[in-house]
Amino acid sequence: MTNAAQPLTDRPDPAVIAAQNDAFRKLACLGIAPEAPIQGRMHVTRSLMEAGDGFMAEAVNVTGAFDTFEPENDPEGWHDFGAVEIQGETVFWKIDLYEADSDFRYGAEAPDNPETTIRVLTIMMARDW
Repeated sequence: MTNAAQPLTDRPDPAVIAAQNDAFRKLACLGIAPEAPIQGRMHVTRSLMEAGDGFMAEAVNVTGAFDTFEPENDPEGWHDFGAVEIQGETVFWKIDLYEADSDFRYGAEAPDNPETTIRVLTIMMARDW
């Protein structure tokens, strides 16, 4: 009989969540359809909308194309946050995961399950944080 350590099966797989977050971000920002359906919505802050001169469109496009994930900005490996520079301004984006039928009141119990998780992508000026 061996006492080999068993992997924790009740913990979500960060690589699965990262792939789903990337797919949702590309769908929401770039219109690139994912292989499997992913529920979610995108919000932008008022200051981002009021920035003018195509700023919001550029922020959305750059957010969709973002792929610079490092341990400093992605410690859990979920690809759920990023910061980009646009026209000299810092723009943050963040993906929050909720239980699909909770009216955005409860965090996702199984964040790696796209059938029970809804994503909310918020794009904002850093000063809105």
